[in-house]
Amino acid sequence: MTAEFMGLTEEQKRAFEEQGYIIVKGLFTKQQLEEIDATFQEISERIVPGHFEPELDSETRDPLKRYPRVMHPHRFNDTAMKYMLHKPVMRILEDLYGEPAIAAQSMFYFKPPGSRGQALHQDNFYLKVEDGNCIAAWTAIDAADEENGGLLVVPQTNEYDIVCPDLADAKESFTTHFVKPPKDKKAVPAVMERGDVLFFNGNLIHGSYRNKTKDRFRRAFICHYANSSATKIGQYYRPLYYADGSVAEVDANMDSGPCGVEFQNVYPH
Repeated sequence: MTAEFMGLTEEQKRAFEEQGYIIVKGLFTKQQLEEIDATFQEISERIVPGHFEPELDSETRDPLKRYPRVMHPHRFNDTAMKYMLHKPVMRILEDLYGEPAIAAQSMFYFKPPGSRGQALHQDNFYLKVEDGNCIAAWTAIDAADEENGGLLVVPQTNEYDIVCPDLADAKESFTTHFVKPPKDKKAVPAVMERGDVLFFNGNLIHGSYRNKTKDRFRRAFICHYANSSATKIGQYYRPLYYADGSVAEVDANMDSGPCGVEFQNVYPH
């Protein structure tokens, strides 16, 4: 499967609607993945104020101090912008939305050996897309499994309401929020190979394991999108972009959400 990808099957669309997520293989060529490798290797060796602020000379026990996530790399790097708007990904999003998608956010996680995971959470708690929802496209740059901190998803929670999160265990999660799954739902590992892309609904409860390995990174390029008919999104995600790179005008969503005003300015994603 290459850049000529023609779209999802009806079975795949049904699976996304029922389970809240699907894994699609082959959306990136070997050469494209190597370009992503090289781009973020170069970024990892410097400080980009406001986007990537590692402790380059630190000997801290927390590996995330040396390799924090890169926030919004598309705002300062052309390669990140290009792959946030990657045509096969945008085509799948259009199939899932039933209308074109607009890109809101990019991130790159290095997740080095020994690093903490991210507690279970819901993405649209942060993005606050209205009317509609956000969808994530989570691309495995390294193989991801239970040992190196692969993603956990809670199937069929895509219809679960956005809720105010509890406090996460700081020993296991580098973020502070935790959403407890419903009693009849359990988190399962999304085992992925390099280049696989996991698409999931913004209400789906998901998170990740700690990286328990001694020598394996779990790098991932993660982007979030809204449907083109959406009129509002959290203010930190603007500007948004159409598939051709032009700016999409979407108002800032100032609704404080299910937690009230104390969470109004939260931006942990």
